[in-house]
Order: sequence, then C-alpha cells, then structure tokens
Amino acid sequence: MKGILGRKIGMTQVFEEGIVVPVTVIQVGPCYVTQTKTPERDGYAAVQLGFGETKPRRLTKGELQHLRKNQVPAVQHLREIRVGSQELEDYQLGQKVSADIFATGDLVDVTGVSKGRGFQGGVRRHGFNRQPKTHGQSDRERAPGAAGAGSTPGRTYKGHRMPGQMGNHQVTVQGLAVVRVDAESNMIAVRGAIPGPKGGLVVVREARKQG
Repeated sequence: MKGILGRKIGMTQVFEEGIVVPVTVIQVGPCYVTQTKTPERDGYAAVQLGFGETKPRRLTKGELQHLRKNQVPAVQHLREIRVGSQELEDYQLGQKVSADIFATGDLVDVTGVSKGRGFQGGVRRHGFNRQPKTHGQSDRERAPGAAGAGSTPGRTYKGHRMPGQMGNHQVTVQGLAVVRVDAESNMIAVRGAIPGPKGGLVVVREARKQG
C-alpha cells in the first residue's frame, strides 16, 4: 500500500467538462525513507517516512543520529505506513518519495487531526435542538436536558452524548479521487474536503476500498 506525508494547503475549485469540482490542494513530499520494518525482525511490515526538512538544532540527538545513520536530512515529522511484505523490496533507506507515486484518478484515504474547538455544548457538538423559549424557562434554552432516569438505571449510560471536548481528533476521510498531480511542485489535488487546518500534517494512502 503506497503512501506519503503532506501538508494541507487549502481548498479551491477546478472545472471538469464544465462542472465545478471542489478540491483540496496538498503538498506531498518530498519524503525520505528513514526506516523499514520487517515481519521477521519487528513482527509487521512497514515503512517509516520523514517529511518537512528543518534545522538540525531543532531535533534531539537521538533523532539526528537515527536520520544520519541512513543519510537522511533533518526532518520534522516521522510516520509509519503499513505495506505488504513483498512491497518492502520497493523501498530503500534514504530513498526519496514524491508526488509521482499517485496518478490522476487514483482513490486515496487522507488522515489528519481535525480542528480543535475546545469545550462545546450539546447544541454545537452533537446538533441537539434548543429547548422552548417560553413556559417560564429563563436559562435552559441550550441546556441538554435530562440525561437518564433516576431509579432505573440510576446512572448515565457510557457513551451518552453530552457537552465536552470537540475536535482535535484523528480523522480519516476515505475514497477521495485524485483530480490533479503536479510532480514538479509535489502537489496533488483531491476531490472534496480533508480534516485539519491549513498547514496541518496529513497522511495520504492508497484507498483501502477501491471501486
């Protein structure tokens, strides 16, 4: 399963046969193969990719040694991508991975961290309806209301939708079509929206569900 790290640039639109298509532009790569993991040594097959060149002084000595051992420049982000055992032969330590691993029409899954919204109430977090503004209520308009019976079950069920932390979770959007590939600029455009803010780190993988 091929994959690459990238950074969300933002959304725009393109025209296909006179139809407006919303797309998200992602700067993917260049990434470097910093480590390979084999089933015999590690119990699973994966490739570790590094993305986002940075100043060496911003990394720890352990990180620098890990990268220098494989002749890889100082990179800011390291992520693992699972691959098949046979696919490991296609990756060499220090190899550069660019946008040209994808082509127009490919389906990809994009993983990122959603925008953090902080602590939010039930209306915004879960789309609850507001309570009536009349009949004597003065401060219950956006309150969630009853959370369960008193005697039975005498508690609130686990997973009950309530106010709390919203966003800042890992989210994967599946089955996005690659609309454009610019290998020279290491840019791709995928149809639709992806999680995270502009500039956020994302992982673009070959879609698990093809077709």
